[in-house]
Amino acid sequence: MFIQIILIIIGFVLLIKGADFLVNGSSNIAKKFHISEIVIGLTIVSIGTSMPELFISATSALEGRSNLTIGNVVGSNISNLFLILGVSAILKEIPLKKETKFIEIPSCLFITIVFVTLCNIGTTITRTKGIYLIILFVLFIIYTFIISKEVKKDEEKNESIEVNQSTLKSIFYIALGIIGLRIGGDLTVNNAVEIAETLNLSEKIISITILAIGTSLPELVTSITAGLKNESDIAIGNILGSNIFNMLLIIGTTAIIKPIEYDLSYNKDMIFMIIGTLLLWLFSIIPPKNTINRRKGMIYFSLYIVYMVMLFV
Repeated sequence: MFIQIILIIIGFVLLIKGADFLVNGSSNIAKKFHISEIVIGLTIVSIGTSMPELFISATSALEGRSNLTIGNVVGSNISNLFLILGVSAILKEIPLKKETKFIEIPSCLFITIVFVTLCNIGTTITRTKGIYLIILFVLFIIYTFIISKEVKKDEEKNESIEVNQSTLKSIFYIALGIIGLRIGGDLTVNNAVEIAETLNLSEKIISITILAIGTSLPELVTSITAGLKNESDIAIGNILGSNIFNMLLIIGTTAIIKPIEYDLSYNKDMIFMIIGTLLLWLFSIIPPKNTINRRKGMIYFSLYIVYMVMLFV
């Protein structure tokens, strides 16, 4: 089992570095073509940090392990809200903009409810449901382009930023990132399953804990770094964007590749995920308003500990 643990760690490293290479390469190409930075943040960065979940979920589905597919996404979303946002707020309070409070958080809550509803219609997330999720994903991307036009003036001062990395080098980074994600996904899934079988643990427990936390490491690093640099929009946007992409892009794409069997036992975790998103909106109106301060961060983190304990009770 020691070898499997080492291989999982190697897999996580490949997933994190792969996502890092993919984000850097894509971001530099986007800047070269003068794509708005808010679009880069809400799309490329969020998708990039969600790539580990995509490769884990796709690999699991193709191997017929639906529990790993669903558990990884649901567990990652819960980790993003309770663990990552909680830790980020404890280290430094996160202010919320009006758009985040009235548009992005409600949108994430709405998408979460739609996702849970689709999962509970029948016992399979079919290709048709996958297409519905992808359509919602496209609508969200359109939304990011609309708001990018609204803040264009605020970002004009950044248009002069020099991008030293060549296009060819950026493409190489993207390719390297995808390869790292692919290999890392295989190593992580295969060895996590072996450990689960050795310890007599269910695939659900493994996916919603080890895999979920491991694949959420890019979001953790990104959000904490952004928070400490006073870039709160990136911190909260990365978490909300990643959760939306996990439900829409990852499950949608995976279901189109191969329909996913849904285990109704995940409904308890789904409810906890909805509570986490609803709590984020409530925190925006509970004094101190429009801020996720350290006290609220502690509440999130404490609830995550309680959730982890309940999984094993």
